[in-house]
Amino acid sequence: MPDTIRPAAVNDNAEVVLSRRYYRKDAEGNPTENATQMFWRVAAGIAAEEAKYTESPYTPDQLAQEFYDLMTSFKFLPNSPTLMNAGTSLGQLAACFVLPVGDSMEEIFDAVKHAALIHKSGGGTGFSFSRLRQKDAVVGSTGGVASGPLSFLRIFNTATEQVKQGGTRRGANMGILRVDHPDILEFISAKERDGELNNFNLSVALTERFMQAVEKDEDYDLVTPHTHEVVAQLKARDVFNRLVCKAWESGDPGIIFLDRINRDNPTPAQGEMESTNPCGEQPLLPYEACNLGSVNLALMVRGEGDGTEVDWDELRRVVHMSVRFLDNVIDASKYPLDRITETVRKNRKIGLGVMGFADLLFQLRIPYCSQEGLQLGEQVMKFIREQARAASKKLAKERGPFPAYDESIFAEQDLGPYRNATTTTIAPTGTLSIIAGCSSGVEPLFALSFARHVMDGDKLVEVNPYFEDALKQAGAWSSSLMEEVAKKGTIRDMDYLPEDLRGVFVTAMDFAAEWHLRMQASFQKYTDNAVSKTVNLAHSATKDDIRAIYWMAYEMGCKGVTVYRDGCKAVQVLYTGDSAPGEVQEEEIVRERPDVVYGFTQKIETGLGAMYLTINEVDHKPFEVFATIGKSGRSITAKAEAIGRLVSLALRSGISVRAVVQQLKGIGGEHPVFRKKGMIMSIPDAIAWVLEQRYITQDESPVTGGDDLLAPSCPECGAELHFQEGCFLCGACGYTKCG
Repeated sequence: MPDTIRPAAVNDNAEVVLSRRYYRKDAEGNPTENATQMFWRVAAGIAAEEAKYTESPYTPDQLAQEFYDLMTSFKFLPNSPTLMNAGTSLGQLAACFVLPVGDSMEEIFDAVKHAALIHKSGGGTGFSFSRLRQKDAVVGSTGGVASGPLSFLRIFNTATEQVKQGGTRRGANMGILRVDHPDILEFISAKERDGELNNFNLSVALTERFMQAVEKDEDYDLVTPHTHEVVAQLKARDVFNRLVCKAWESGDPGIIFLDRINRDNPTPAQGEMESTNPCGEQPLLPYEACNLGSVNLALMVRGEGDGTEVDWDELRRVVHMSVRFLDNVIDASKYPLDRITETVRKNRKIGLGVMGFADLLFQLRIPYCSQEGLQLGEQVMKFIREQARAASKKLAKERGPFPAYDESIFAEQDLGPYRNATTTTIAPTGTLSIIAGCSSGVEPLFALSFARHVMDGDKLVEVNPYFEDALKQAGAWSSSLMEEVAKKGTIRDMDYLPEDLRGVFVTAMDFAAEWHLRMQASFQKYTDNAVSKTVNLAHSATKDDIRAIYWMAYEMGCKGVTVYRDGCKAVQVLYTGDSAPGEVQEEEIVRERPDVVYGFTQKIETGLGAMYLTINEVDHKPFEVFATIGKSGRSITAKAEAIGRLVSLALRSGISVRAVVQQLKGIGGEHPVFRKKGMIMSIPDAIAWVLEQRYITQDESPVTGGDDLLAPSCPECGAELHFQEGCFLCGACGYTKCG
């Protein structure tokens, strides 16, 4: 690394994310590099590929400096595996892969093995299980019967559970089944119970024939994959309604529009696309991978005040440099399978997307939920795709087109030659946007301001900088207002603030769900691949609302859609075997008690006497609680027993320890007592104290009482999780279940 290199400046939150997930570490897990060293490692490793191309206008050293400046200015960042692994011996730089699952035991377990290798190297995988014959179909080679796609999907899920992605990323999968597969109803209901298939996102692949049958209220055929025979029919509207109902209940499964995806397949001679990556934004052929990156639109502006505008010249420069970067990544990456290396380098797909769009709208004073906002999204993405394709053409002159160009749609339409079969994707940017200090992807903000807990229980209020500047310019800023915004996250109902501010600075739940979908469609219009975007709905949203969103997505040309009704995972409403499609029936979800459990008993003084709290554990997690207070009278004993039973029921129903502590902590009583570590106010407060001391680490943010049970908390730091871009994300530490 040159001595003259400008040090990388990252904010405190970015430093936490980088040190936890991106820096190289020693055998004890301690970081061995800082932000400057990490970005230079990546820049130099990717720029070194330039030496292969004699027609390049750059030397590797010159390009390394360009790439370093590009990333440390946070105008562009590549996907996480590139930041983690570029310039290392592992060298696997792609984020997403699709593997085929064939209809034989050998092919199925080859896919399991290959997925494990990909997860180990830091990638996520997508699978279509549509080739597998249905449950109870005859297996000719053995004379037995098939167990069906769902049984094998569970095997994939279990295998993923055992593999840690390079020690830095969690296993993430997409499982897809065609809507005309005979086992489709079982698939739709596969994640009814919370925790089932926890390493998978699921999507149903809808065909246009099916959607036409829904529109006409007709039956449609179920086709067995191995013989292509029609084995049954279902009423299309009933199946569609079941999809809507499951999305209302839990958000799973999502939907993709398979024919729409394949119409945009740039290399149809190589086969049909049947699956996507884990978050759905990257449809791929079997054995393909794609490396992704994002331009920070928050920094693509010039001028001040009313003269603020998009800096199209700078956006053009950044897009061209980013395309060169991503094309080099393909050469630098060490893929886990030779078949993947061959397919990736045959098509050389890249996916350049964006982050910071909400911040761009803030600076231009354009409401997200407005026609002007939709037009800007479409205009920006059209410009990015035009420039990305222009950059790809330039690289084709220097380096040659992608090897499969002659059999691509570009050759047929005389549009090329291009270096890359695709150039644009709107990918999730959860952790990348934390590093860059901007809003995520094309999503609106979840909150304009929020309180972050730091060391010693202190509270730091973080505010969106563009919102804070606007308040100061309007003469409306005050510390008390910031506290109020941090509590609510939104200013929608603050009538005392200027109306124009309340119109521009909106958050994800401030406007109708259809605006989310319209914005997704605006970006999709000029995106080669697909758009990762969550349509957020209020908890009060109805199934009709979701049905309308699904139909709008189909009509507006989206390639898929993910909806999330706020708090929907807190209550699970299940189908029973006797229920007709569209009919639901409530059912309890409580884990059965094993015959033998182990635990501990802790004595704790309360104002009503000594309480003996027994906590039994399963898999090192609290499973049941027994509270006993001697010599306190029957009434107190009964109350302690009742609280213990209810806490046990909550824990056995999958509610987190943190959520239980939040509800019990701070409940007052008539006889509080003082301890060295604080005051015990009541029996429930005492139970909360023991649970917190035992199961919530000192590294996590402190628990405050009375928080909403509907808001899931981060398992690593305890902060509130938000569902966006198809996955839960922690804005505090960067945790995401989707990698």
